[in-house]
Amino acid sequence: MTESGIETIAAIATAPGEGAVAIVRISGPASLPIADRIFKGKGPLPSSRPGGSFMHGIIAGAEGIADEVILLVYRAPRSYTREDAVEIQGHGGSAAIKRILREVLEAGARPAEPGEFTKRAFLNGRIDLVQAEAVLDLIRARTDRAAQAALEQISGHLSSAFNRLYDNTLSACGDLEASLDFSEDEMPPSLMQDVAAHLKGIEADFKKLLGSWDEGHILRDGASVTIAGKPNVGKSTLLNALLGRERAIVTPLAGTTRDTIEEQMVIDGYPVKIIDTAGLRDSSCMIENEGIRRARDSVEQSDVIIYVIDGSTPFSKEDAQQLELLPKSKTIIAINKSDLPEYETNKPYASDWSVINISAARREGLQELKNRILRILGIQGGLPHRAVIAERHRRLLISAHKDIVEADLLLSRITPDPALAASRLRLALETLGSVTGRVYHEELLNNIFSRFCIGK
Repeated sequence: MTESGIETIAAIATAPGEGAVAIVRISGPASLPIADRIFKGKGPLPSSRPGGSFMHGIIAGAEGIADEVILLVYRAPRSYTREDAVEIQGHGGSAAIKRILREVLEAGARPAEPGEFTKRAFLNGRIDLVQAEAVLDLIRARTDRAAQAALEQISGHLSSAFNRLYDNTLSACGDLEASLDFSEDEMPPSLMQDVAAHLKGIEADFKKLLGSWDEGHILRDGASVTIAGKPNVGKSTLLNALLGRERAIVTPLAGTTRDTIEEQMVIDGYPVKIIDTAGLRDSSCMIENEGIRRARDSVEQSDVIIYVIDGSTPFSKEDAQQLELLPKSKTIIAINKSDLPEYETNKPYASDWSVINISAARREGLQELKNRILRILGIQGGLPHRAVIAERHRRLLISAHKDIVEADLLLSRITPDPALAASRLRLALETLGSVTGRVYHEELLNNIFSRFCIGK
């Protein structure tokens, strides 16, 4: 602890395991004095160097040389945390980098908590909460599209949208607060109508932001797609075709798949978990029945269902019964085996089903199937990269939007109530402020940054 009361923290900032380089990150007012104590190299001490300097030397302590390193100096406010900071780059591997960290801690730093470096970047005004959350999104991104969306969020695009929403709501609230100083006969006749019109525009901005949640949810968490249908209709063949490799066992015997098989794939930059399931039928086999039960659970929990039908056989009563149990809004009927001469293209389906003709064996119709999956997920393939909201943002936006709508209703009455409407807008402002961190409490910060890895 320094005279300022701010502790200096340190952590390994690279992933565990073997690698060319491993990094220890130090941040806080004692970063440079700590570097002076443990770094041995030619020339001036680290604390005498300007920001942006790097130097070659060794880290040494009571136990001798810990490693040969490159040391980088960052001067406040030009660092990730806006504090004085040091990064020590040593050889990759767990033993050497742990020896360096031990010397740093013995020289006066304390171990950093998960996400503490990014938390300090927020508290020191370098980034807001939306940008801080995007750092975690970038670390966890599984596709280029997800990474690009996180980078746009880090650059402040999404924060700007939230700030405009906050500022517009603040302006409307200010107009209402000002109206409270007028007596009823002095109030400008159009004031309530003007504020109400302003709120209508704000509501539209809310809906636009909320509309990006589906895409954001899928980019961060991925979507689940379940392949279902009767036995031996080509479900496992379709899984293999979509993955581009032989993942599931395929035989002419019905009931080959006894359990769910889950694999990850990417559709147009969106991560998707695709699940092959046991064939749906009545069975006396205990093992197969357990597989069928798991298949039904997967269907219920899935974002998209691909119900596969054998197009070389007549439409069956069993298929009709199974389709009655499925929600049309998230189901694609894939009529398979179009390469066979017995294939029937005209099956008796209602026009409001999403139906596609495919040949899993020949990998025909797969691109259209992927397009249908994205359509059901509410995504139009080929959209440019953009920042999208997370679940925390969504919950707060819904709450603030309810207060905005209520304020609008209060102003639309025959006898408007500007005082109560203004109180609703103040609630909306407080909620909106917690999105970007204009308003925050320690519990909120702990909840967000505890999900980060140590060292970030």
